[in-house]
Amino acid sequence: MRQQYSRIINYLLGILTALLLTVVLIQLVMHPPSGDLRYLALYLTFTSVVSAVIGLLFQRLGWWRRLPRLSYALILGYVLAGGLTLFNVWVTARLMFINQHDLALGSLLLLFAGGISVAFGFFISNTITQALGNLVEGANKLSQGDFSTRVTVNGNDEIAQLSSAFNEMSARLEQAAENERALDETRRNLVAWASHDLRTPLTSLRVMIAAMVDGVVDDPETISRYLLQSQNEITRMSKLLDDLFELAQLDAGFVDLKFEWISLSDLISDTLESFAARADAQEIILEGSIDPQVDLVWAAPEKLSRILDNLLSNALRFTSKNGTIHLSAKNKKNTTLVTVKDSGSGIAPKDLPFIFDRFYRGEKSRTRDKAKNNNVGLGLAIVKGLVEAHGGEISVQSKLGQGTQFQFSLPRHE
Repeated sequence: MRQQYSRIINYLLGILTALLLTVVLIQLVMHPPSGDLRYLALYLTFTSVVSAVIGLLFQRLGWWRRLPRLSYALILGYVLAGGLTLFNVWVTARLMFINQHDLALGSLLLLFAGGISVAFGFFISNTITQALGNLVEGANKLSQGDFSTRVTVNGNDEIAQLSSAFNEMSARLEQAAENERALDETRRNLVAWASHDLRTPLTSLRVMIAAMVDGVVDDPETISRYLLQSQNEITRMSKLLDDLFELAQLDAGFVDLKFEWISLSDLISDTLESFAARADAQEIILEGSIDPQVDLVWAAPEKLSRILDNLLSNALRFTSKNGTIHLSAKNKKNTTLVTVKDSGSGIAPKDLPFIFDRFYRGEKSRTRDKAKNNNVGLGLAIVKGLVEAHGGEISVQSKLGQGTQFQFSLPRHE
């Protein structure tokens, strides 16, 4: 409502300005007698009021909104403007007692000029409405799901700005649609992989429990072995469910991070000690080195320990006998860098871009066909999520047959 009043006031001020400017120019150019000037000013005021009333009625009734095309409304506006011009000049000339011949000739010339103005207005309005038509066509395509639609941007006016905004909106919708497709694919993979990895231990449990219940197995040694295998399968399912729950928390941005000042050197030492027995059993050399400048870090101890455990477990899984795994930490500018480097089988270049994707296992040789490789492809996805939750970044470098290096950063705080 306020904008409408503002437009009306500007319209009336424009007419008043034109009236005053015309009177002043007549006085400066023609130097008429004061009586004639007042008489002319009165006539001009009359025609100005009539023109203002006609314009306000036109705006109030909103005739142009009932037309099927904007170009028709613009043409109607040009016709009305030309008609008002002809009316003002004709009435003024009539009142000034111009002879009929000159009045008729002037009226015809004004009619000709008005026709030229309307033709020009029609040409310009088509240019404007063509740009708007492109926007309408693009909007229709967008509504039908074609998010790759873009419109041509010409000039710097409001239509060009609207076209730019339309293209930006279309690009965001296209990206959102792509993200939704990726999310759907991830969801389908999640259901497929989780169903597979839960079905396998459940099948083993069902077979072993049925054998013990039916009396097929009755010797204590076999029963003890079946119970141990059942316990391992339950532990495996429990770990899978814990991983899925943690991934869901990371995706939702709801991770319980209890930050505190911790000694990174002590945490690395404890981690190496906890993996020492497993490394010895696989005849793998486990090493560690801490830069003397590395001291306290601001982190969640449980989650940081989870990061190191997953990276070391991954390194042990793909490092062969007599191999080496090195865990180190150092300061660099405003970050603390932690590196896990192994001399294992390495990762194929085609697998590197997907190594942090959930349920991604890469080459068949890296799957859980072997007992030691019974991972489900969630460890590195969790690592990436936890590192980013700490405000850091993680990267991987690897070559087939030459080992793999994972490195993540932790922001340093005063």
